[in-house]
Parts: sequence; C-alpha cells; structure tokens
Amino acid sequence: MDKLLEVREYESITCNEDYRNDPHYRYLNKETFTELENFILTFSENQSGDALDFLKIGVRRNVGKVIQAKNFVGLIQMKNGFQVQILPKVTASEMEDTKTTFLRMLRSMKDFPSKVFNDSSLKMDRLNLYEIFINMYIQELRNLMKRGLRSAYLPIEDNLNFFKGKLIVQEQIKNNYAHKERFFVRYDEFEVNRPENRLIKSTLLKLQKLSSSSANIKEIRKLLTAFEMVKPSTNFTKDFSRVVIDRNTKDYEILMSWSRVFLLNQSFTTFSGNTTARALLFPMEKVFESYVAQHLKRVLADLPWEVSTQDKGHYLFNHPKQFALRPDIVITRDDQSTIILDTKWKSLTNQPRQNYGISQADMYQMYAYSKKYQTPEIWLLYPMNEEMKDAEISFESFYQDLGLENKIRLFFVDVTNIDESLGVLRGKLIQGIAVKEQMT
Repeated sequence: MDKLLEVREYESITCNEDYRNDPHYRYLNKETFTELENFILTFSENQSGDALDFLKIGVRRNVGKVIQAKNFVGLIQMKNGFQVQILPKVTASEMEDTKTTFLRMLRSMKDFPSKVFNDSSLKMDRLNLYEIFINMYIQELRNLMKRGLRSAYLPIEDNLNFFKGKLIVQEQIKNNYAHKERFFVRYDEFEVNRPENRLIKSTLLKLQKLSSSSANIKEIRKLLTAFEMVKPSTNFTKDFSRVVIDRNTKDYEILMSWSRVFLLNQSFTTFSGNTTARALLFPMEKVFESYVAQHLKRVLADLPWEVSTQDKGHYLFNHPKQFALRPDIVITRDDQSTIILDTKWKSLTNQPRQNYGISQADMYQMYAYSKKYQTPEIWLLYPMNEEMKDAEISFESFYQDLGLENKIRLFFVDVTNIDESLGVLRGKLIQGIAVKEQMT
C-alpha cells in the first residue's frame, strides 16, 4: 500500500511517457493505467446515473487515452496495491489542507460513520485517505473500550461430562448412546464472544495486514489484546445479520458501519466492492450540499427563521402530482416569506458570454422553484475559486402580465472558511429583508 497517486478533482491521468512531467497531467505506468481503466469499465457495467461518470475515459490529440476525475472523490485501490486518491478541487493549495477540509465536509454527511475527528492527531501530510479512515476506526474503537466491550448471554450447545442447562434428547441419543457419562445440553453463557465483537476483531486483523502506517499498526496491536477472548468472525454476512443496534448496543453503531466498509469492501456511495479492488468514493454534490446546510443552520440559529433541507410537498405538476421538487435549503422567515437556496458543486468561470458556466437546466430548475414556492428570492451556491472570488452576479426578470418577479443571485462559498463565508451570506439575506421593507 505504499504506491499512491494523488489527483485533484477534474485533473487528467495519462500513461503517455511524453507527458510524465507535464503539469496538466498526472502520470501512471501503462499496466496500472490499464487496470484503472478496467476498474472503471467494470463499475460502469453495474452502475447507473451519475455514478457512471465518476471517472471519465477519453482520448486527446497527441496525448492519447486519458482518465479524468469527475463528480466523485475518495480512494480507489487496485488489486496490485496501487492507490489512486482523488481529492476535491478547493481553494486550499496544499494537499494537507485539502484533505483536512474534505474530511470536515465528510463529517457533515448523515451516513458517514464517524464523528471522531482530530486534525492534529491524523497527521494529514503523512497519511492517505485509507490510512486516515483506519485511524478513525481506531479512534472510534478507543471510545468503545473506555466504556467497555458488551457481553451477552449466548446460547451454546455442547457435549459435556456434567449436566448443565437443558438436555437435548435427540442429540443425546445420537451422540451418547454408548457414553452414558456424557450430556448433550444447551445452555446460556455470559461472554464477550458476540457478533459485534467478532466482527471488530476480524476488522482489526484485516487492517493490520492492509495498513502501511506504523502508527496505525501499533495501535491495532494494542487494541487486539482486549479481544483475546473473542474469536474472529468466520461468516461476515451471517454475523452482520445478527447485529441489532438498540440502546444497549448504540456504542457499536458507527463501528459496525466502518466494519462493513472494511470487511465487505463496501463504500459510502452506490458503489460496491469486489475481490480485486476497493473503492471509497463520495459524490461531491451531496457532500457540498450537506456541509453547507449543516453550517448554515448554525450560522442562522439565532434568527427566528426556520431552515429545512430537501423540502418536500411541491410538484412540477399537481394533477396528478408528478416530478417532485426538492430544493436543497428552504428558509421560512418569521413573516412567512420564503428563500430558496440550492447548492451546485461546480467551478464557474468569469465568462459572461458563456453564462459563467452555469447550466441552463439549473436555471430552469430555479425558475420552477420560484414559481411553485411563490418567491422571488432564489440563491445558487457554488464553491469559491480564485477566478470568482469577488464576483457579484445576479439575474432578474419581471413578468408584468403574470405579476411574477424572479431574481436569482449567486454566492460563492469558501469551504475552507465555511462559517466566516456563510456569515457573509447571512448578512446578505438580512440585507435583502431591509431592502424589501423599504420598497413596501
């Protein structure tokens, strides 16, 4: 696991030796490039929708075949151990800063199985994403160990020299016809060898082999000493089916999610693993949406406004109800007026003639939101880049015969300084109210 290629979102990978040191491309040798290409084609056969475009295979003049990272970020590990690490394209220039920002963004996702995160302890400059995820698992397990491993009464069947529990007559006759001194019995025993603990031990044993971080391996060995009385799982699927998360096992919930990822080669997305490669990939559109929504709720918490995400109840057609509208963020102010905010993970350009790179479909979508929610206040939130850092862009229209006003504003979110950036947006939202009151 010591072979790693770090790629930023939208960068291209080539196997052409002539472009090995070209700043516009990242280089992979022919063998690994072909394996990555096969990996993409394999997943493309089994996936649908946006997942098909997570890595795009194309051909460029003089360069030849290229693979471009798109839409999804995370880690792909080939069967030969080589890893391709895809990081989001954010304003931070250093890889360490980018990884830190990306992990903070991931933590905001509802389905991401970790709330343990410490910038300094993870040492971003030394660890790739897979090692960071292993470290997160270790930290979660440390927290469990502080509270103690759970034990349970487990049913056991055994042929003993003494009577204990309940005699199983059929097995007694079958096994002990010639051994009257023995008893085939079923009894309950209070022990730590329960499915959750077996799965954790199996995960630790697997990660001990996979990890290339001496610090992670050292911590795994320490943790394994607490599992001496626990047997490794011999059937992952069966043991996972026996795991029930309730108030007594709540401490295991995050660990079980991680164990599924590591033991079954699952991912946090629609991708699933196989025996030859692993993929831990995240759709940046969803990550950005979750990150902005979480922090915007915090920034607006002291205002008498209601902030909801993925609002339901509005449809493009009402009779019958078809094509549901799901704006990312809906703000209802105390005067019952509405603001719609929609996040778009796309890097815009300062080219007015090209509509700044804004999708026409996105504008149609915003128009539908304005019409159905009966509000002129629509915001499109994009990630900040250097080119659009100080840009102030809005689009306005008024249809007198329909009595409809439509104003779409753009705001560029600095994901590396999220609270400060959204604080500026808060000011603009409040300022909009003052302007509206003056006009009325």
